[in-house]
Amino acid sequence: MTVQATLKAALLKAGLERSPVASGRTDAGVHARMLVLSMRVLEGGPLDALPARINAHLPEDLGIALARPAPPHFNAQWRSRVKEYRYRLHRRGEAAWAPFSWQVEVDAARVHEVLQRAVGTFDFSAFHDPSSAVKPRTVRSVEVAEGPDGLLDVRVRGEGFGRYMVRSLVGAAVAVARAEWSAEAFVAALSPEHPAAALDSPERPSRRFRAPAAGLTLWNVEYDPPDDPFTAEERRRAMGLPLAPPFADD
Repeated sequence: MTVQATLKAALLKAGLERSPVASGRTDAGVHARMLVLSMRVLEGGPLDALPARINAHLPEDLGIALARPAPPHFNAQWRSRVKEYRYRLHRRGEAAWAPFSWQVEVDAARVHEVLQRAVGTFDFSAFHDPSSAVKPRTVRSVEVAEGPDGLLDVRVRGEGFGRYMVRSLVGAAVAVARAEWSAEAFVAALSPEHPAAALDSPERPSRRFRAPAAGLTLWNVEYDPPDDPFTAEERRRAMGLPLAPPFADD
């Protein structure tokens, strides 16, 4: 059963009949730390008690961390402004991170250098699945933070991402850092006229270099201040989430 179907079933069991609007979708095997949902709750009861009410019907690896009132016009999907994904690379195979990272030996500085070329507004169609709309997309920033025991935390912030786009960007950057692809080819693939963007191209990065799903976490979804139901502290602490992989921070 999908996460969406599991959640909808839990909402019905909790006595909530309306379907939520999600800020986005994640691939199978991808984790979500702050996937925002919006829905009308007409059934009564204190809002603070809503997470526990729903979580009682969810498996232990899925849950609602926090519920807050939102402005009447709020829509979790259409009002979002920035999404942050974090991809974890692990170079030494620590057991705690094994299910939540891609274990690969790679130079952090080189990965950072390559991914800086993707910051800005580009076509990106070669880096996402053909099922996603082809349109200009903006990556605002990419950081590569080195954590303990060989962990690399690749943090990608943007206004919106196509399916598999973050995984393909990271996978392609790793390939360049390991001298398995060229930096020139990476940059060229950002152009919609480049042959790598063709749907049937064997060079299409979204097919050739897609990083494993287990390393990716949707870390945060942000809204303009008048719309945002959450405080900065609530976002930073991610109340209700275990501070362990894949939600461990630096």
